[in-house]
Amino acid sequence: MDSVSGPTALHAFSFKVLAPGSYHLLPSSRSLFTAFARNSILTALRQAVIVGYLEIEESGETYHFGRPGKNSSCVRFTVVNEAFWSQVLLRGDLGFSESYMIGDIELDPESLESLWLENESGMAGLTSVFRRISSAMSGLSNALFGQTRANARLNVIASYDQSNELFKAFLSKEMMFSCALWSDEEGGVHGDLQPRMGRHHTELDVAQLRKIHYVLRKARVKPRQRILEIGTGWGALAIEAARTYGCEVDTLTLSIEQKRLAEERIREAGLEGLIRVHLMDYREAPPDFEKTFDAFISVEMLEHVGPKYYATYFKIMDNVLKLRNATAVVTCSTFPESRYSDYQAEDFMRKYIWPNSCLPSATILINAANAASQGRFTLEGVENHSSHYPRTLREWDRRFAANVTPEVLAKDFPSMTRDPVMFETFRRKWRYLFAYAGAGMAQGYLTCHMLTFIRPNDSPYQ
Repeated sequence: MDSVSGPTALHAFSFKVLAPGSYHLLPSSRSLFTAFARNSILTALRQAVIVGYLEIEESGETYHFGRPGKNSSCVRFTVVNEAFWSQVLLRGDLGFSESYMIGDIELDPESLESLWLENESGMAGLTSVFRRISSAMSGLSNALFGQTRANARLNVIASYDQSNELFKAFLSKEMMFSCALWSDEEGGVHGDLQPRMGRHHTELDVAQLRKIHYVLRKARVKPRQRILEIGTGWGALAIEAARTYGCEVDTLTLSIEQKRLAEERIREAGLEGLIRVHLMDYREAPPDFEKTFDAFISVEMLEHVGPKYYATYFKIMDNVLKLRNATAVVTCSTFPESRYSDYQAEDFMRKYIWPNSCLPSATILINAANAASQGRFTLEGVENHSSHYPRTLREWDRRFAANVTPEVLAKDFPSMTRDPVMFETFRRKWRYLFAYAGAGMAQGYLTCHMLTFIRPNDSPYQ
């Protein structure tokens, strides 16, 4: 059975003057609210944890919820600072993630995220009415203003212009910041969790290169064709398309840092005659792009478009592609249809990793593409790559833990070498991301889709 053992009475006090010369020991307003928050959350957890087991330790006291199970999550964490309770009550999962980042709690974030998702319906009771109202307001603001042209550049600065050295430290050799595709060659999607002979540190590189070539094949790319890529990253797909097929690639990015490194990598590959990197919003595609391209490719960029602009995005896709023998491939982290909403509130990822991002559902994108193109596309394929993402995130986490040091970040974040607390908060932020997203994909809370479109009269077999 669930049980709660520990102090239910207030244990923080302050002296207040009630009359000249007399002092009484009274609870402070902060300690009152902390006690209220603690009791509210512990009471809610008694009802919420149906699957798995949770153990919380604070100041020598231990609280137990649920039952240990063979195939369910078993989580233990320690509350270091009692401010944690107020943060969770007022700010929900955002307050929880911030408490972990600043060290107010100690835990393994991946196991807790799994437990949270296994008991998701009951966990809704942990947050206050205030948090639900603020979530609704932030969701509305994101939907209306989050992806305007002005905000799009600011979003990119926060997401991708941080430090090329940071991304080099944990991404694959190609620097793909998207889901890899795993095969039996690397032991499949769980190959990193199983002891086996021949495991090698280059497996992520192999899986990411496989993903690039898979996308290019799905786009029916042929030698010397023209490709438009929305979302350059660090140039990996453009370089491979030019090097392998001799394609001419125009690729768009809003990140100054990504453009700089992508162009450097393109020059090193001797492909500057075939690839042009444009510092450009997709909504600014020039008139000479019209009906010019054989293939349109966008890998995990649609998360930054937002429902207000899906029609614009797909109109541009329709406008730049030739009317015959043209293919579009878009991949995107998504919500299952049952979870999708146009109004997505600020949470850990939208505040600290990808500001103002909005995950679509596959159905929303398919319908938007059909409406925006007035039926000038045939849906050729829908694939869900979610099962491949948790291992990708675990590989990034291992590389991050092994390679990211204050010295690696010194050029772009010199304060990291002087302030170990700041570095530890930064480190926890990224490792929380890998756990948060990995659990979401593993539990079906998040999905990752690849959609392929062809022109209506094109052969489905090429």
